[in-house]
Amino acid sequence: MAATGDRLESARSRAIAAIDHYAAEMRHVEGSRLGEGLIATRALKDRVEAVFAEGLRRFDQSGEYAADGAIDLVAWLRSKCKLSGGAAAERVGIARQLQHLPQTSKAFATGELGYQHVAVLARTAEHVGAGAVRKAEASLLALADTMDPGQFTGVAKNFEHRIDAQAALAEANRAHQRRYLTISEPLDGIVRIDGLLDAEAGALVRNAVNASLPPAKDDDRTPGQRRADRLVELCQPRAFGSADGAGPRPHLIIRASVETLLGTPDAPGGELDGGTIVPAETVRRIACDAAISRIIGKGELDAEITRASRSTPAATRRALAARDRGCVAEHCNRPAQWTDSHHVKHWIDQGPTTMSNLILLCRPHHRKVHEGGWDLQRLATGRWALIRPTPRSRSA
Repeated sequence: MAATGDRLESARSRAIAAIDHYAAEMRHVEGSRLGEGLIATRALKDRVEAVFAEGLRRFDQSGEYAADGAIDLVAWLRSKCKLSGGAAAERVGIARQLQHLPQTSKAFATGELGYQHVAVLARTAEHVGAGAVRKAEASLLALADTMDPGQFTGVAKNFEHRIDAQAALAEANRAHQRRYLTISEPLDGIVRIDGLLDAEAGALVRNAVNASLPPAKDDDRTPGQRRADRLVELCQPRAFGSADGAGPRPHLIIRASVETLLGTPDAPGGELDGGTIVPAETVRRIACDAAISRIIGKGELDAEITRASRSTPAATRRALAARDRGCVAEHCNRPAQWTDSHHVKHWIDQGPTTMSNLILLCRPHHRKVHEGGWDLQRLATGRWALIRPTPRSRSA
């Protein structure tokens, strides 16, 4: 063991000397050669991450971290390797999944696949099982070779939705449960806003704060300052919708197939602006009160039908507000301006956009009906009870 340790230390010393030499050479290059050097440097870092992942897998199996008094491997990495909790958990996840993904492990070790792509594949394996990823491993790796990690994340998410839509929906619901917003007390004239939003809410906020005119020639504000000012404008009274919730709705573009709207098994999720994939049932909830534009394509687009349909007309919306007064869920008192129009029988299933088939539901209760799979039952009082779903039940 001592000899092995000596060889490891000697190899580490040679590696450090090589890095120092490499750094010195990097300082002497400029222009395109410097760019090539930066690309090569990132590749070297990924190779080191591959070595780390392989060693971490064996260290995990040995359980030696407990000898240092750590309760688990993540805690050991945080303490000994000075990683954040998130970074440590990500590396543990990669190490544990790579042993089940031989092609990915090989591509990572040889430098053909970068760390961030590997992290995406490891998360996908955690969500839908390594077996499912292993079956599609070759095609996923081929796509990874043509995309940056952000683009590849969208591909991986769509793969998850196709393989296990219920697991993807559960993950989206967990993300929704993690939402929060904190607004600090003023300190030196500054108020700090911090929070987390799920993909849908994040896209809505992003679209809203980015929906301002381009800066004028004499506008010296940074993009961040313009977004901050836009957020304040949206919070001013004149920016709120009418009391009954009628009128223009916030813009959120979602691309989805007909199969997704129909709730067909194995249908893909919907794609938000920016490429984030959301569950099919989230798309169906949003589509309860949305403008729909149908695009027909056969390879290239042959035709585009731009006439929007299925959005609740303003007059109908006002009548709904007058009738329901707000969210109709039992015991809920949220006002009309906080609600969505919900089709009791979804319009994709031939449910009409008429008063007899529409009710107002606040966003939390609307999510319960769609993403949560809760059923609705009309009560004698005119309100609606939400019935907890039984296994495999799903609202229309």
